Amino acid sequence: MNRDSEALTRFAVLCLGLIVGLAAVVTLPGCKKGVVDVPQKPAPLEEVREKRLYVSPLAGQWYQADRDLLKTELDGYLSEASTPELGNVFALILPHAGYRYSGQTAAYGLKSISGQSFKRVVVLGPSHRTGMKNVASVPNATHYATPFGEVLLDVDFMESLTRHPQFSTIPRAHDGEHSVQIELPLFQLVFVDFKFVPIVVGALDLDVAGEMAKILTGLLDENTLVVASSDFTHYGNNFGYVPFRDNIEENLKELDMGAVERIERKDPKAFFEYIEDTGATICGRYPISVLLAMLPGDAKAHMLHYDTSGRITGSFTNSVSYLSIAFTGKWPQGTRVEAATENMTISPQDKEELLRLARQTLTQVLTEGKAPTPDSLGVELTPCMKIVRGAFVTLEKDGVLRGCIGDIYPYRPLYEAVAAHALNAGLNDRRFRPVDASELDALHFEISALTQPYPVASYDEIELGKHGIVLEKQGHSAVFLPQVAPEQGWTLEDTLTHLSQKAGLPPDAWKEGTSFSVFEAEVFEEGGV
Repeated sequence: MNRDSEALTRFAVLCLGLIVGLAAVVTLPGCKKGVVDVPQKPAPLEEVREKRLYVSPLAGQWYQADRDLLKTELDGYLSEASTPELGNVFALILPHAGYRYSGQTAAYGLKSISGQSFKRVVVLGPSHRTGMKNVASVPNATHYATPFGEVLLDVDFMESLTRHPQFSTIPRAHDGEHSVQIELPLFQLVFVDFKFVPIVVGALDLDVAGEMAKILTGLLDENTLVVASSDFTHYGNNFGYVPFRDNIEENLKELDMGAVERIERKDPKAFFEYIEDTGATICGRYPISVLLAMLPGDAKAHMLHYDTSGRITGSFTNSVSYLSIAFTGKWPQGTRVEAATENMTISPQDKEELLRLARQTLTQVLTEGKAPTPDSLGVELTPCMKIVRGAFVTLEKDGVLRGCIGDIYPYRPLYEAVAAHALNAGLNDRRFRPVDASELDALHFEISALTQPYPVASYDEIELGKHGIVLEKQGHSAVFLPQVAPEQGWTLEDTLTHLSQKAGLPPDAWKEGTSFSVFEAEVFEEGGV
């Protein structure tokens, strides 16, 4: 089976069942029409956000919750680590297991930057809990906190990333994601003053990894450290990976060193192919691939330390490998990549194809018990369809709402979101009984393709009919599409009152202490393209 066939098979499986588990879908009252443009350049986050603190939940689970005990533990690892003089280290690969397993290995990476200082630390880590495709996420926060205190996030840097469709803000991707959060106390230990950029990376195609690399590199300077967070081979029945049963320790090292050899060549394509050929369970393969694509030609890799949990525990029944790798050189002063917007407007032909994909996905599931693939329908996936965007699918029957579900925060290509939510709107909108096959001819399909939400300083900046609204306060949140207020005949005050109530807050909660983000939508329907 070739890679395209595998991708199409995964897509069909996603549509049939996994879509509900991978994402929290949103249902909204009243989804009607209203075409809007791509939003203008938003203001920097620091200008519109009040302090938004995220307290990492890893303390007490992945490492010591007590500040002094944690410092003593990490100081001990540093005292045992030694590295040669390498020169200017500007990037690292570090492990992300609990410190009692990977802390000593990580300390070698920290030791390699001893005496250096950085104003920004960018950590690329894999997503362990949230399914994302060809997109990476930065958090909706201004500060992270660990037992060592609070660190300011580089919100302007993150906002620059999210102007590109390859980067988004997917809040659930950061909830408890240890791959990025576990690196932060390490840098708090060795740096006095720096800004943190946590980036959770989804599954990537090789070309998208290269696009992300260009975008990131265009924002870097000599005061930036970039870290790819990754454990290496996960061996054993617990991980579903048992390529050998004899000489496990030696074979594991040989397998891991094969990956290291591709890393030392700074060859993301060879690294991708090695993982495909061996099945090596390297959880941070996508962040590593982005980092490899970022590295300038004269950068040099230095493997500093290798270990396994099997050696640490004395049992290789199940084992995870850990490496520290340092890269010396410096970031080139490249040109910032401007956000491409020409592919954000959907052509009439693409709209027709997306509507056909939506209808046929629901139709074939109801009549044949399986979802079609774009290829089986003859749908040619254009660049516009592959852009990662949030989307809603609305179903009406005889002019009455029959289902409307989607996601605000984009985490997968538009065509996948459309197919998934055609099923969700028909079968999983809890306000209605599931659609049955006898209703198909009477259904009317509408799609809303969304732009990335961005923060506004005040509700006064919200334009009814143009902006969809995300309201957030004290852990509560709710969303309205741009169409909702005009459809209901609401004023701005009416809209925000209903939105507060939808979020489970008092009717007037929107008046103070509330955060607002807005987005826009390109809406199209059957018979209206």
